[in-house]
Amino acid sequence: MLASDKMAAVPISTQKALYRGLGYLRLLLVVASTVGIGVLSSVNNLSAQARTEIAPARATKSETRRELPATSFYETPTPLPPANGGTLIRSEAFDDYDLSADMSALRILYHSRNASGTDVAVSGVVLIPAGKAPDGGWPVIAWAHGFSGVARRCAPSLMRNILNGPFLSMYLSLGYAVVATDYAGLGTYSRYATLDAESNAADVIYSISAAHAATPALGSKWIAMGDSQGAMVAVKVAELAEASDPHYLGSVAISGVANPKDIYQKLAQQSSAGMLGVLAYGIKSVFPELDPSDVFTGKGLAAFQEVESTCGIPGNAAISGAEMLKPDWEKNGFVQQFFTRNEVGQRPAHGPLLVIVGAMDAVIPASFTSQAVAQLCRQRDHVDFEQYPEVDAANVLSFSVRDQLNWIQARFAGRPETSNCKR
Repeated sequence: MLASDKMAAVPISTQKALYRGLGYLRLLLVVASTVGIGVLSSVNNLSAQARTEIAPARATKSETRRELPATSFYETPTPLPPANGGTLIRSEAFDDYDLSADMSALRILYHSRNASGTDVAVSGVVLIPAGKAPDGGWPVIAWAHGFSGVARRCAPSLMRNILNGPFLSMYLSLGYAVVATDYAGLGTYSRYATLDAESNAADVIYSISAAHAATPALGSKWIAMGDSQGAMVAVKVAELAEASDPHYLGSVAISGVANPKDIYQKLAQQSSAGMLGVLAYGIKSVFPELDPSDVFTGKGLAAFQEVESTCGIPGNAAISGAEMLKPDWEKNGFVQQFFTRNEVGQRPAHGPLLVIVGAMDAVIPASFTSQAVAQLCRQRDHVDFEQYPEVDAANVLSFSVRDQLNWIQARFAGRPETSNCKR
């Protein structure tokens, strides 16, 4: 995301990667001083890992070397034999990921449901810490990843560092198993409902049942966690989780919680509006009846058509929103329906929320997050809302480690839920 006015001309995805590449090293130092574990020996390995995330949106030779082939494991029959959401289709051990933590990995393929309720196959990966599991199994973090692109090859399980390798390695080193869905359409053959938090949250929830079927090493209790695009997914997990499920303990949402209408109206006014093409792709995934020419100009259609071929923002993303969009584009019925279904606070959260934001976020202002949190508070959700002054969206993931850890440890320890909502 944009981190300063000086970086305004750089594509959003590249800026985010640049800042995170630097931020992960600081993150490790914070963890070491906070919990006193021996992770400093991993700094050299993780610094190299972090540098691999500093890459342009378009595939380069370097990027290709980071990608893994989509093997026959990802192939599914059409039509898919019916099964309940969360049913495991198959799993396989996989040892070619490049992570710093000592761990084992299982790829999983499982059933989920798309926006229309259709049965779809979803891929993902289960990361298990090395050593003997504690009594009751490893505590589980369901990871909701941020934007990686919409092409099939953009699936995190098809990347050597699983997109967020250094960050996930930290939690593995702390004794948490990670279940990381790709989301339907990344890795497997279906259309990816990018930016549709409802669809992606279903994939996260169903990944837990599939992961338990794949390995007995996991404990029953779990939390959801995500940043950027994944932050909204984590909030939606809280809204969609079964109220009767005693094993879901809450969600952590970092840098990305806001109502989508506010976000994309702001992007439409900026000089670089490439994510608008991605937005339209996601809307058409949920509402196939959408005619992109109803909302896009000719230049906008070009960006929209390029979205599916790249892992990142389209190459012509530098055109402005005014050049891409037709007047009153946001009044299109399908656009309005998409915005509405992705608003926060439409259902009570079935578990507490930790919402973290950097006050210097130039794409999603802290005021947008404050408004969204106010909606959650009005329906009496338990929300711990933490703002970090002088921190941008990319660095808040590392600056907030202490808050993340304290909150997560409290949930698994069964301590009372906390909230700083003003009642």
